[in-house]
Amino acid sequence: MSAHILIIEDDAVLGRMMVHQLASQGHEVTNVGTWREADEYLARHEPHLIITDMRLPDGDTLDRLGDIVKHQPVILLTAFGSVRSAVAAMKAGAFEYLLKPASPEELSLVVQRALEHTALRRDHQFCRRRLQAKEGATSFMIGVSAALLRVKETIAAVGPSNINVLIQGESGSGKELVARAVHEASERAGRNFVAVDCCTLQEKLFESELFGHERGAFTGADRQKRGLIEGAEGGTLFLDEIGEIEPAIQAKLLRVLETGVFRRLGGTKDLQANIRVVAATNRDLAAMSRQGGFRSDLYYRLSTFVVEVPPLRSRRDDIPYLATHFIQNHNFSKRINKSLASEAIRRLTAYDWPGNVRELRNVVERAIILSRDSSSIRPEHLAFGAGNEENSVKVTLSFEHEPTLEQLEAEYLRLQLAKQSGHRAKVAEVLGVSERNIYRLIQRYKLSVSEYRRS
Repeated sequence: MSAHILIIEDDAVLGRMMVHQLASQGHEVTNVGTWREADEYLARHEPHLIITDMRLPDGDTLDRLGDIVKHQPVILLTAFGSVRSAVAAMKAGAFEYLLKPASPEELSLVVQRALEHTALRRDHQFCRRRLQAKEGATSFMIGVSAALLRVKETIAAVGPSNINVLIQGESGSGKELVARAVHEASERAGRNFVAVDCCTLQEKLFESELFGHERGAFTGADRQKRGLIEGAEGGTLFLDEIGEIEPAIQAKLLRVLETGVFRRLGGTKDLQANIRVVAATNRDLAAMSRQGGFRSDLYYRLSTFVVEVPPLRSRRDDIPYLATHFIQNHNFSKRINKSLASEAIRRLTAYDWPGNVRELRNVVERAIILSRDSSSIRPEHLAFGAGNEENSVKVTLSFEHEPTLEQLEAEYLRLQLAKQSGHRAKVAEVLGVSERNIYRLIQRYKLSVSEYRRS
């Protein structure tokens, strides 16, 4: 476990010995001899661990300990005569103390324990989420189609590397599950997988969530907050719908990818980002970057390796397997052993699934409820959205010229706003995107919601 370590030790010989020993183990180590030098260093950096002498020429560590241990674990170095003070310091929050001069073996062991303890404490809040992630990633891999096999092979190839991955696919096709599978196939699998929905937060709030903030950074910031990048330390940061982030955030994210360094909102310290970034989008980022809607330099950083997730209509052979999986894992179905009638399987397989796997799951769960105590799910239990024989919906868009993709998008949005009486939430549900995404599209195409509302 490589870490950034600050040693505060005024004995130059001892300081050099510890720097040499810990650096040889792969750590980045800095040694200073006074609290003044330490304060100057800590104003610009935030190490993972501090090793400090109990008494320094310009101050006693006990007087400073309460503030330091809020941010980093502290290992104390003490002479035999001040063991009582060291014990008092541990009660005040220090991780451990070592008698000077500490043996190389003892120093290495305590440093390793301190770093592991910090990592475990940081990971605790993500444990349940990670267990759920494993289950979700497994469900995506159910099936026998050639399209699914290609995705599996791609994940197996790119997973063990540490390069950035861009996942492209339609809404509901399972992009987050592919991202989780990439994480589970990597050497970072034992650490956090942190998912960020780029559609759900306003710019300032998004920046605070992603990078964290310092106390006083804005109104209401009454304490320091570590961001999701720090929560993903050593693991994977998944940026879902990356195409929706604002230009200012794009620039800051690019800096993280290029330098591995970031700052909390309102902060002055450069922090290290030991993360792998996996991003996903249902938009054409390459086209957006050419048209100026997305930074081209960020696009090239994110798209080091691209994974294309096939829509469900391209993997029809998987539909019976997925539907059976959803039945077997539905809480309501545990009371009775349900199965799919052959005609129901035919209907499921014939449908085009514009909402992809997410829509299939919804249809199956609705069928479980409608079939009640029946052991078989039959065609009459299947309530599709647009596209089934009983409730066919046809959409016609007319243009006097060959339309661009944006013109098609704008016209279809107008149609849905009119159909849903300007109700953004309903339009978002129909299109399978977030309401915030719909709001941004309305702003982009300069549409007026009020003209579609019925009096």
